[in-house]
Amino acid sequence: MKKGKIIKGIGGFYYVACADNTVYACRARGLFRKDGIKPLVGDMVLISVLDEREREGNVEEILPRKNKLFRPEVANIDQAAVVFSVSQPDLSRILLDRFLVSMEVMRVPVLICFTKADLVSADVLAGLISDYEGCGYPVCAVSVREGVGLSALSDLLRGKVTALAGPSGVGKSTLINHFCPDAEMETGALSRKISRGKNTTRHSELFFSDTDTWIFDTPGFGSFEFLKMEKEQLELMFPEFGPYLGKCRFYGCAHGSEPSCAVKQALEDGLLSRERYQSFRTFYRELAAAKKY
Repeated sequence: MKKGKIIKGIGGFYYVACADNTVYACRARGLFRKDGIKPLVGDMVLISVLDEREREGNVEEILPRKNKLFRPEVANIDQAAVVFSVSQPDLSRILLDRFLVSMEVMRVPVLICFTKADLVSADVLAGLISDYEGCGYPVCAVSVREGVGLSALSDLLRGKVTALAGPSGVGKSTLINHFCPDAEMETGALSRKISRGKNTTRHSELFFSDTDTWIFDTPGFGSFEFLKMEKEQLELMFPEFGPYLGKCRFYGCAHGSEPSCAVKQALEDGLLSRERYQSFRTFYRELAAAKKY
């Protein structure tokens, strides 16, 4: 049997890349269905080869997973790269924060990649990078068109399995085409009418970039996991709040209208991002409202 990684699953077939860079089209053994087990893109598996010439086989065993995401269903990722453009489409800070909180809930290490960096001023970029580096996230700003920032992003991706997350039209496929030239992906045009990208990804797929470096493209992270948690847990999903938690006057402080709130004091002292704090308050109200129904 051969050991390999599932790089794509579509039409009942699982495409498995083995150590010799050969890709086999495999069916999953019936015993997986009987046991309610589904092979996932990113799984390490053992396969039996049925036809070496046609590169066909069967998935015989799924090796233990390091982790698993449910939306999308992928396995064994090391980190997520949350990708947002700074222009065309314009950056939505609150949507970016939704992605970041969702990754915190799923305990997935995160880096932030701002694309189309050539379309805004250096001051705007510096402010964004400062805000999010201050939250503890690695941040890079890139322009594929101008060749800016790609070396720094490459360093953050090297040796890891990275899932790209972010809205349509921000350049995720363009990044994959740059780092994985063999991907030959359709990048899609930006819809002028609604200023949103046409989502060209229909299934999760892994692309090989370099030694031990893989990039996941997915159909999108369609739901936000933080909607399932208690509102009192939300403060833990904002890493920059950490130094101030437990220092408020009142136990269970919501960091809203309460007096002597350490988080609000840090905000007034310029130690926290006002935009991030506003995202926190918005999400807190959403969670509070959700518990009423």
